[in-house]
Amino acid sequence: MTRQWLFIRIGILGMLLFMAEKVAFAQGPDTIRMMQYNLMYYTNNSGVSECNSITNNLNTKDMHIKTIFQYVQPTVMCVCEMGSQNQYADRLLNNAINTDGINYYKRGPLTNQSGGYLANMVYYDSRKLTLYKSTCINTSYRDINGYTFYYNADNLSSGDTIFMTYWIGHLKAGSGYSNESYRLTQVQKLMNRISNSGMPGNYIFSGDFNIYYNEEPAYQELTEYSNSLYRFYDPANSPGYWHNNPQFASLHTQSTHNQSTDCFADGGLDDRFDIILVSPYIYYGSDRLHLIEGSYHVVGQDGMRFNGSVLSPTNSSVPNDVALALYYQSDHLPVVMDMAIDAHVGVIEHTSDYYINVHNPVRESLQVEMQSNRPEEYTISIFTIEGKLLGSYQENMSEGVRRLSYPFPYGKGAYIIVFQDKKGQKTVKKVIAF
Repeated sequence: MTRQWLFIRIGILGMLLFMAEKVAFAQGPDTIRMMQYNLMYYTNNSGVSECNSITNNLNTKDMHIKTIFQYVQPTVMCVCEMGSQNQYADRLLNNAINTDGINYYKRGPLTNQSGGYLANMVYYDSRKLTLYKSTCINTSYRDINGYTFYYNADNLSSGDTIFMTYWIGHLKAGSGYSNESYRLTQVQKLMNRISNSGMPGNYIFSGDFNIYYNEEPAYQELTEYSNSLYRFYDPANSPGYWHNNPQFASLHTQSTHNQSTDCFADGGLDDRFDIILVSPYIYYGSDRLHLIEGSYHVVGQDGMRFNGSVLSPTNSSVPNDVALALYYQSDHLPVVMDMAIDAHVGVIEHTSDYYINVHNPVRESLQVEMQSNRPEEYTISIFTIEGKLLGSYQENMSEGVRRLSYPFPYGKGAYIIVFQDKKGQKTVKKVIAF
């Protein structure tokens, strides 16, 4: 199957990507399902007197999380309000996720550089993903955590795969100018970290943002960032004043209770606090991982619960046991989103005449594997993501297989590799250099 590449421009500054890729694969795209969930004080030390071992019992929470997890079946689950000790991260993994014969989920490292009693955590299906690295941003209120994974592709041994990074944040709660300013400071640290990496790519940022409307400075910082390569896109594409607005009822995630009960917040569902955002690479599918249109949704939210609970009126959007679990587990609802990923990520071009593969990521040198059934001359060119030519090489290919290596002194970042034969036919590959 052949897919022609095109130039696309994203944002005011623009992002030009020459996207002409010919990909052959025997099966349809794999799916990465992610779920973002505020667990509501998954700890014995909540710091809130109303949330104790009776009103917020961890055995009961484990049972409800298990029901929700098995219903959604996420590849990746990002959570907020996890107790900031490893015992809680392990407990959730062993009691609610790796149960009933499931044993392949793993978790990321837990951090608490900000010194609070709550932390973030990621759980992932190790059959599909491998954790490559993790990082932490200390915002002096709560950590923002980043977890970079690579996809366990069929031809992973050849060195080619797809990377994706999940950022998780729990921003400062509260309305008013001071709290909005605090949230802005938090996300500014995130955007500075991402943009200073020099490596745009497949990024997801999710969490309990505590944001009330799309014009809030923190949301604007994320979605209107000055460098369009790094800004985030909202899959819901629903700008407006979300708080207490029935127009956005289908996006409201907090609160599952309309009356005060134990440690649950009351008031009913009238805020869109829990959000998933994606980078332009995922939104537009620029790096073989793309958002599946229409997949973004709030679990248990049918748009009929404005200022009501997740149980009343009768909720037919999920099975009854799931609705009950959502009600009793947390005062937040989880958000789910699906992404499609090419199953055979390593094949750039594979026809009856030739085969080209580039090892990704690039480290000290660019590794290329080429196979041809006929003699051919190639020009191999290296471009920046903006289209600036950095270097090129000429190759005379005879029939057979050749493995080539080229110096790569260009530093960390994203690059475009273009292969062109004498007839002008091009094959393009985007790579990341570490």
